[in-house]
Amino acid sequence: MLKVEGLNVFYGAIHALHDVSFEVKKGEIVTLIGANGAGKTTILHTVSGLVRPKSGKISFLDKDITHTEAHHILQLGLAHVPEGRRVFSKMTVQENLMMGAYARKDKAGIAEDLEMVYTRFPRLCERYRQMAGTLSGGEQQMLATGRALMSRPDLLMMDEPSMGLSPLLVADVFEIIKAINAAGTTVLLVEQNAAMALSIAHRAYVLETGNIVKEGSADALMHDDAVRKAYLG
Repeated sequence: MLKVEGLNVFYGAIHALHDVSFEVKKGEIVTLIGANGAGKTTILHTVSGLVRPKSGKISFLDKDITHTEAHHILQLGLAHVPEGRRVFSKMTVQENLMMGAYARKDKAGIAEDLEMVYTRFPRLCERYRQMAGTLSGGEQQMLATGRALMSRPDLLMMDEPSMGLSPLLVADVFEIIKAINAAGTTVLLVEQNAAMALSIAHRAYVLETGNIVKEGSADALMHDDAVRKAYLG
């Protein structure tokens, strides 16, 4: 579904990604793990069209999207739940969700998906008129995820969904990711909590300073001594 080949990204003189290559197959949960500053968020921003690579190729559903504008990438079926939620704080919960569907014209489908989001996140349904900025961190994470789902994506990229949440809410977020995947959406997950990410993923890639240094099944990496020592404590 997604294929990244030889990606090089620079921030000024800083070489952030070095010949990064990986793929995500339809129906998978694939996770990228690594320390802060390893380049995980940069990968998602580049795939989303928010950052331009110096070289390399990004293909989504067999279409070259390396130089495609971000809003067109969304319309192709690739949605991004950003790090830190980034909800529209002065808009209501429902207005935030409708922003996720801004590129769609199918009113019946939008209403159906809004119902789906409210069923999956009852807390959002209870607070649909509330300003998004007044929600708790966990509720904002639900809202950011629901907003992305309103674009009806084939592939959902999630950046640090557990950041700043209590352990109980972290468990809820990962159950939600599993349910989204079980319902047919492919997931590319960037997550600091490597143990939780590997526990739900099918495959994983390990990043160190802009390089992919390991890849394999999530189970194999969970039991890899070097990965356990570096990321699993």
